[in-house]
Amino acid sequence: MTSRPLGALVLEDEWPARNYLVELLEQSGRARVVAAVPSTTLATAALLGAPEPVDVAFVDVHLAGELEPEAAGLTWIEVFARVPGAPRVVLTTASREHALRAYELGVSDYLLKPFTASRVAESLERVSATLNSERSERLSPAPVNASTSSEPRRIVARRGKSLVFVDLRDAWAFEAEGRLCFVHAPVGRLDVDLSLAAIEAVLRESYLRVHRNWLVMSPHVRSIERESGETTLIVGNDQRSVRVPVARDRVATIRDALLATAVVGLRREH
Repeated sequence: MTSRPLGALVLEDEWPARNYLVELLEQSGRARVVAAVPSTTLATAALLGAPEPVDVAFVDVHLAGELEPEAAGLTWIEVFARVPGAPRVVLTTASREHALRAYELGVSDYLLKPFTASRVAESLERVSATLNSERSERLSPAPVNASTSSEPRRIVARRGKSLVFVDLRDAWAFEAEGRLCFVHAPVGRLDVDLSLAAIEAVLRESYLRVHRNWLVMSPHVRSIERESGETTLIVGNDQRSVRVPVARDRVATIRDALLATAVVGLRREH
């Protein structure tokens, strides 16, 4: 067993089931619920912004309100929860239909509804054992690999039903449009299953927030254009580019940030 209760995230769209699972987890004494949310967007944001470590995520398969509700939980696991440092996953569902796919994705356990206190406790025990084993392996002497880093180097995006891995150095900008989010890169405009706030939390200072709907990587900014009182950044390369609006209250800050990383050759009137 771990020396502290496991930090748990609950992703369940049905309010009664979500509250009951939270109650069972807290009563077990083996877990502390860090967040309990109804959607994948909120789950991602909670995971990235959690005030304490999240060791395990209890994820429902069927999530109403998602683009593909019948298997939305599996999609979230596939796209996000298996990145390095992500929590272990326990899948929750009312049927065994998705069991094979769940184990292919590497989930730690599979809980059928209705939940019981004994089964939840057993699941937490299994996750704890897995985590203890992984910690023991990390403490064992191993060759030093200078290229290994805990910082994310790629982001997973979508093109139709395909997953595309985009190197963060090639990600020119991130755009929010309604409830959707996109990454702009040399390969085009791709869907991303993260909110802009979640992406900004992960990337920290790597990108500039130039607009409430846009994050931009400064090395890919080719020019700043001003016309009719509006400021626009041209971002991209010689083959492809995208026009990114700059919020009026951020123009001076963004301009100064871009100039700070360049050899400035402007005349005084500029």
